Amino acid sequence: MYIALFSPTGGTRKAAEIIGRAIDPQAVEIDLSKTQAEGLPLELGRDEVLLAAVPVFGGRVPAIAIERLKGITGHDTPAIPVVVYGNRDYDDALLELKSALESNGFRPVAGIACIAEHSIMHVYATGRPDASDEEVLKRFASQIVDKLKRVKGGIPAPIEVKGNPDYKPYNGVPLKPHATRDCNRCGTCAALCPVGAIPLDNPQKTDTKKCISCMRCIAVCPHQARKVSKLKVALSTRMLKKACEVRKEPELFI
Repeated sequence: MYIALFSPTGGTRKAAEIIGRAIDPQAVEIDLSKTQAEGLPLELGRDEVLLAAVPVFGGRVPAIAIERLKGITGHDTPAIPVVVYGNRDYDDALLELKSALESNGFRPVAGIACIAEHSIMHVYATGRPDASDEEVLKRFASQIVDKLKRVKGGIPAPIEVKGNPDYKPYNGVPLKPHATRDCNRCGTCAALCPVGAIPLDNPQKTDTKKCISCMRCIAVCPHQARKVSKLKVALSTRMLKKACEVRKEPELFI
């Protein structure tokens, strides 16, 4: 089994590992958030399994994650699309990820939508996936293992997931991290930016056209020297309060 994940701030990784390790403790991990993901390109057969996990950005899958997933080709290979969102909604993301996997030769046997702490507005889904989520996700994993045993060597019937095939438009997020006075130009953020939006020779700058607002640079900065506008975060938090304040629960489609 392979776990391919795009997890800029760690929430998606945590959810994917709970599910993936419950299915196969020896699963091989592929980090799609690296600009040069090790182990790609990769071709998988019917006797292998791919768990693909991505965050939800504005109800969609990050385009860079879809693009890097193209480096993994299936041959009627069982797959498990997993989307992770910050307690607002996953909209069309699970359907988009499922369709992307199908177009690359995979046969989804189950789909999961689960929740992790919001990467920008941390007051929403704080600390998730939590102990309750872990229990649910492990139960989902057990159900998936049972299905994988039933379809071993064959082609599973198509699954249905939520989503609109006319995908929700996504035009990015107007919250772009910037360096503060505490930046000492160590270059950690530039080295780990998934899209190369921070110049290696001048990490105090940000190419806002390349930046996808994934917040990885903030998460990995050893000096807490990258920030987003507190005012814009406060306004966004207030705007999403109604949609985010009620706890959402993981969903399994199988």
